[in-house]
Amino acid sequence: MHLLSLTFVSVSQEFMKATVDLADLLGLHLVMSRNAGKGEYKIMVAAMGWATAELVMSRCLPLWVGARGIEFDWKYIQMSIDSNISLVHYMAVAALVWMWTRYDLPTHYRLPVTVLLGLSMYKAFLMDCFVHVFLLGSWTSLLLKAVVTGLLSFSCLTLFVSLVHSN
Repeated sequence: MHLLSLTFVSVSQEFMKATVDLADLLGLHLVMSRNAGKGEYKIMVAAMGWATAELVMSRCLPLWVGARGIEFDWKYIQMSIDSNISLVHYMAVAALVWMWTRYDLPTHYRLPVTVLLGLSMYKAFLMDCFVHVFLLGSWTSLLLKAVVTGLLSFSCLTLFVSLVHSN
């Protein structure tokens, strides 16, 4: 029973950490609302800035220090691939935030955009749970992350293109 309660506590803590990403989405909205220009440029500037800040702060130093060593380790290649996957994810999230905050968003777009925003916000939490439950290896989990991010991004792109061409 103790192990079950410990697992529940750690899962609930991870869920709460993922919920803090809502503040990131709010900050992304504020940046995009203050940036003058067309929607496509707002998305690009906000996503590239957000991705650059996050990736420099969390991955640049370990990659720079570790990959320059004498011994080669595949984890640095995985970190690089993961950074590229994250960049695609941030572009999709920025486009979703831009679509969600549009005043002229048709009502039939509101639900899919909201669902995709929720999935993108809790994607890391859901992926970690899935990897933990099915005991996936590092390369398999990276492939799964790429597939999920690709599906999320393709769905976002489909909504974005249909929204832009309908106006």
